Amino acid sequence: MNTLYITGAGVSAASGIPTFRGEDGFWTIGSKNYTPMEMATRAMYQNNPREFLAWYYNRFATYRNHGPNDVHHWLSDKNLITQNIDGLDGKAGNKNYIAIHGRLDQMTLFHEQVEAVKPLMTPWDSVDESRLHDSLFELFNIQNQTPELNHSFKPFVLLFDEYYSELYRISEAQQRMLNADKMVFMGTSFSVNITQMAIEIARTYDIPIEVVDPNPAHALHPNVSYKKMTALEYIQHC
Repeated sequence: MNTLYITGAGVSAASGIPTFRGEDGFWTIGSKNYTPMEMATRAMYQNNPREFLAWYYNRFATYRNHGPNDVHHWLSDKNLITQNIDGLDGKAGNKNYIAIHGRLDQMTLFHEQVEAVKPLMTPWDSVDESRLHDSLFELFNIQNQTPELNHSFKPFVLLFDEYYSELYRISEAQQRMLNADKMVFMGTSFSVNITQMAIEIARTYDIPIEVVDPNPAHALHPNVSYKKMTALEYIQHC
């Protein structure tokens, strides 16, 4: 059977990475002046890169050295699309997973979204926290306080006002959905577009789905099985 696993932040919680919408979640903790939904935008990066990069570094990059947990290792040989940017599936050994929202350990040339660019490794260890803002500007090649197209760099992460493109392997992700005999959603609240896209394909082509979560969100699908457990508990039953 060709099972497609689609994972969210709940899978990485056991690695010490906060989920996005829980009480300690990334999207509940903003900067002094902006909500996370305002911060994690291309517009904020363009207009206020100083605050954007400091927020991104403090919210995400501080978790760059966390390691995979048993669920990531179990998924290491599976057909996988993850919403997570933490890169833990790669660290666990999955060679061909799709990081549909980008990866924390990578950056790209700051480009118009339709252009073809390749992700590059981000040298996070070169950041000097004693001079954080200047150091981040140097890392992302920002001069004159503003990122410059086709010159500066941008974190390889899909922001709220950006769209899925081939940089994020969207066509391949859709094809994996179409080819699946079953989809298993693990640790996701169905609050992002990729999960809605997957459910729509599953409904259209009558692909059964499983929802693995201690408090599973309702999926609008006639052929759904709810597994009210953590991802770790789920893999122990498989």
